[in-house]
This record gives sequence, C-alpha cells and structure tokens, in this order.
Amino acid sequence: MTAAYIYMQISSRPIIEYIPDFLDYLDIEKGLASKTQMNYERFLRKFTDWLNQEKLAKLLPHELTSDNVWQYKVYLSRQSINKKTGNELKKSTQNYYLIALRSLLNYFADKDIQALPADKIKLAKDKKEKLVHFLNLEQISKLLSTPMTQNVIGLRDRALLEVLFSTGLRVAELVSLNRDQIKIQPNMDILEVSIIGKGGRARIVYFSQHALRWVAKYLKTRTDDEEALFINYTSAHSPTTSKRLTVRSVDNIVKKYTKLAGIPVMTTPHTLRHSYATDLLNQGVDLRMVQEFLGHRNIATTQIYTHVTNKKLRDVYLKYHGGKDLGK
Repeated sequence: MTAAYIYMQISSRPIIEYIPDFLDYLDIEKGLASKTQMNYERFLRKFTDWLNQEKLAKLLPHELTSDNVWQYKVYLSRQSINKKTGNELKKSTQNYYLIALRSLLNYFADKDIQALPADKIKLAKDKKEKLVHFLNLEQISKLLSTPMTQNVIGLRDRALLEVLFSTGLRVAELVSLNRDQIKIQPNMDILEVSIIGKGGRARIVYFSQHALRWVAKYLKTRTDDEEALFINYTSAHSPTTSKRLTVRSVDNIVKKYTKLAGIPVMTTPHTLRHSYATDLLNQGVDLRMVQEFLGHRNIATTQIYTHVTNKKLRDVYLKYHGGKDLGK
C-alpha cells in the first residue's frame, strides 16, 4: 500500500452520491461527449441497482472490497438481456459495466478519496476472439467500380465509397462532412481535412488523389445550397429540412453495392474502415501510426487488427529467415 493511498481522505458520503459528480467530471475534466457520458450513467445505474438490491446503498468508497466486486461480477454474469429467451449478457457487455466502475474508482483516486484501486477490477475474459471483417484490394476495387456514374446518385455513391476507403472515416464522421471542408485545387495529389471525431477528438484525415477526383466530379453536379458534402436525392424534403445523408442511408448504400458487386454480405461502412487499417498495416505502417490515422484514443483498440496481418508475417518469416537452412 502506497503512502499516497494511506493519506487519501476517507469520505462520509456513499458511493451512489458521487455518481452525479463523476459524470460532471467526465464532462468538464475528461471532455467526453454527451453520448459517452450517458453510457457511463447507464452502466453505473446497473451498479446502483445491485447496491440497492444487496442493501449496500450506504456503502462508502473506502468500504467497497474486492469481494463486493466479485459479487457484482457474478450478478452481471447472471443478468438476462431477454426475459423470454433467457439470453445472458455477453462477456463484452459485462466489461462495459466493469469499465464504468473502474472509471469511477479512478475518479476517486484523482480526487484523493480513499477507495479500492481500479486495477483490482479485472475484466471478464471473452473466449470468442473479436473478428475483423475486411476486404482485400481486389474486392475493394470491385466495390468502388460498381456504381453507375452516368447519373448523379451513382456519382455521389462512387465518391462516397472512395472517401470511406481513402480516409478510414467512421460513418458518423463521413455524414458530418461539409462542402466547405473540401477545398480541391488543380493537380492536387492529397487533401488534408481536419475533423472532430469520436469523443470530440480532432484529427487529420487524408483524401487520396483518386478519391479527390471522384469528389470533384460529384461536386460539379451540385447546384443546391446544402452545406453537407453528401446529400439525399431520393426523399422529399421541405426547404427548411436538411438533405444531409444519415448514417442509416450510408449503411444502405454500402449494402446495395455489396450485393451488386457480389462480395461478402457482411460488408458495412465499418468494413471499409477495417480494410483501410488492414491495408496500411500490410504496407508496413507502424501500429502507432495506424492508431493516429484511425483516431483511436487507446492503442489497445488498434491492436484488433494485428492478427489480420499475422499470416503475412508468418509467410515472410518462412521465406526469408536464414535459420530454415541450418539443419541441412
């Protein structure tokens, strides 16, 4: 036990009473988006329900023990997400609740309030490895060339697909793009665009020359005053209603061309983001750089892609490592 831990103040307020302060802390000091704050509130509500159920509503921060955490984990593992089917919470979902509790304990440490160290909460192990679906370059090429660009909708869709693969944007980031962000100059080989991504974090994304060419063709057809880069042409809109494409619209566009191109049916806008990241890794880009390109806060999030390139590394090793000839 460290000296810092010993001299932390012992609070007389129950853990439950700190949750509103913790949510304000996420907003003011951590700068998390309102949606993320709402998720933390929802996840901690489960912990509050458990405390009330166990008659621990008055439990003080320093009174929370590892045994309490174990009992809470048991409670989560037995939670049903569907009363009719009896399906239990997935391990990954259980971890969201535990991560929220760990964050609360980190908040106590930051405010010098004595409490159980956050690292005492171990996440549930999920035996099912998270699969990353991605397309190879041949499939990407087939998908991008599928839209019929003789009409404005096909031209928009070609530009949209090109931008998704060129930038690695999340679909919500894509639909938030405005025309005034895309300042294309003659003979430009790359365009840097500053965006505000997930969690309110700013980053730079890059439009390739190929993507810029299709975006420029698409923008030449635009005679409207809409600020959105990608707009809806099929639905009726009043003059006061934005024609900006929605996340769902982009999902449907990608599904449409996936079927027409005859490539894997699980392809979504996020598949193109996965494909973008996988291509960078296959070209030898460092994982830390890929993290920056994707706008991941934590390198652990980017590491889901590393197993995708493991086979290539294995093949390179078998082909070039000199040790293979030592036994001859």
